[in-house]
Amino acid sequence: MTEPSKSFDRAADEYEHGRPGYPDTIADVVPVAPSATVLDLAAGTGKLTRVLARRYARVIAVEPLAALRAIVEREAPVAVALDGRAEAIPLGDAAVDAVFVAQAFHWFANDDAVAEIARVLRPGGVLAILSNETVPPVPLPDAYRKRLEELGGKRPPAASDWRETIARGPFEPLRRASVEHEQVSDKAAVLAFAASLSFIASRDDREAA
Repeated sequence: MTEPSKSFDRAADEYEHGRPGYPDTIADVVPVAPSATVLDLAAGTGKLTRVLARRYARVIAVEPLAALRAIVEREAPVAVALDGRAEAIPLGDAAVDAVFVAQAFHWFANDDAVAEIARVLRPGGVLAILSNETVPPVPLPDAYRKRLEELGGKRPPAASDWRETIARGPFEPLRRASVEHEQVSDKAAVLAFAASLSFIASRDDREAA
């Protein structure tokens, strides 16, 4: 079984096909000027990178997994895609006006990552943490939901709430905003989403299938 945090490299195409994207309006609730240089940290296949590239003057995407990063380079060619991780961001001090993290902060919610994010941010810069949250009812079969619960099992609780980790960093109190968007999926996309989940993607090919 592959380490869960590295398993997405084995399911890059499924991740790209099945994972939801982000609406352009997400940038409307973040106080960052269009002239800004921004970082998409743990960019995955660049779902958010593409949105940022349509809004901001310069976009940098940092992603440690090569197969995911290759899709960023293909789908968001105007962005600069770099190999790196949250605890060792390959940028100089005060290099960006904003750091965006989409659906990934829980993988590196630690003090070293928070210190690195603070290091690459310019004074007055913004840290924006994004997540997609489903609004019920989502029309998926009960048997499908039950099977995912069986495969996921009981996962250990996080060592600490990620909000507490950020609060220990040099940031202002968190503010929350939301925008609505619709994700339309066919059966193939729903199954691709399942295949991209770490507790499935980390299994050997036969078991995952």
